[in-house]
Order: sequence, then structure tokens, then C-alpha cells
Amino acid sequence: MRKKKYDTNPLDPEFPQRAKEAQAAETTFLTDAETRQFPNAAPTEEQTRRFNTANFSSYSSPFNGQNVPANFQTDKLNTDSETSSKRKVANVGLPENVMIALPYLPFWIGLIASIVELLLVPKSETKVRFHAAQGLAAHIGILIVTSILSGVGHVTDLADLGKNIFSVVATVMLIIWTIKAWQGKPIHIELVDSLTEWFEEKIKPRN
Repeated sequence: MRKKKYDTNPLDPEFPQRAKEAQAAETTFLTDAETRQFPNAAPTEEQTRRFNTANFSSYSSPFNGQNVPANFQTDKLNTDSETSSKRKVANVGLPENVMIALPYLPFWIGLIASIVELLLVPKSETKVRFHAAQGLAAHIGILIVTSILSGVGHVTDLADLGKNIFSVVATVMLIIWTIKAWQGKPIHIELVDSLTEWFEEKIKPRN
């Protein structure tokens, strides 16, 4: 075929042939290439740890609702608590639970015991002094209410009846507080908080 004078076709007539030859050579290179495996990873210190029977049992134990082991023992704690309540109070020599219970005894016994404890027990015995001050405040409050009802009782018999009922209730409450204090249970009489703090601060131990 005769080539035209103004043929502007930019393609090389031999380009298709060279492209086929290049593709055939690349295919032969890929086919003849050697297949190699990656080297095995070197062992590290963080190997998979197998659980033995003991470890598995510790993780499979039932959840008891607290962050404590299922086999947690409280015998030592109970023993320590009993030892603390029976220890001797400084300057007095009586067990702590006795010193805490005495201020709540009914009638004048608790009132006198409270004053004596505040005068003898050092400031370092904060627990004993708190209950002594609170017992004294409770007895003073009972005496004030009883005196008011007695004064009103001269005017009306209803106040006299109220005084008797109040005395019985107050006596029962003092007995309950005495038992709870003896057992080491917490006692908080919110109505006499201010008076308790005042007694504990103003009545200082006599060395």
C-alpha cells in the first residue's frame, strides 16, 4: 500500500509486535520464578499461657456480689473486733465495751457514770469520751423534759399522764442503748448532737 504524503498516524507500525514480545517475555519470567516461603517468626517471650485446673476454677467461681474471694474468712476480723471491745481503757482499767455502756444506764447511774468518765478518761480515748458525752446529754435532755411535764402537771392531769408515758419510753430507750453499746453497735442521738459536743469539749480530764 502506498504511503500518503501527509499521513499523520503517530503509531509505529512495529509497536504491536514489540508489545506482544514484551508481554510474552514477562509471562515467561513470572512462570519460571521460584516460589519461596517466608521464614517462620522467631519465638517471643509472650507465649500463650495455658490455664491449669486450679487457675480455671478460680476464674469460674460464682460471683457473690462483692470484690472478695468466695472462700474469704472473717474469723480473724471478728477476733480483732472482740479484742478491741475488751481492751482496757487508759486511766480507768475497765474494758472498753463496759465504759461505753455505762453512760446509757437508766436513772442516775448513767448520769453519774458519764460525768466520771469525762473527768477521768483522756482525750486519746475519743470513742469512750464521745459516748460519755452523748449519754450525759441524753440524761440531761430527759431531765429537762420530765421537769417541764412535772410543772405543767400541776395545771392539768393530761401533762402528768404524759410525764409518766415519757418516763417509761425514756427508760426503755436507755436500756436499748445500753445493750447496743455493750455489743459494740453504733449509737447516734441526733437530737443532742450540739449538747454532746459541748460536754465533750468543756469537761476536760483531770490528770
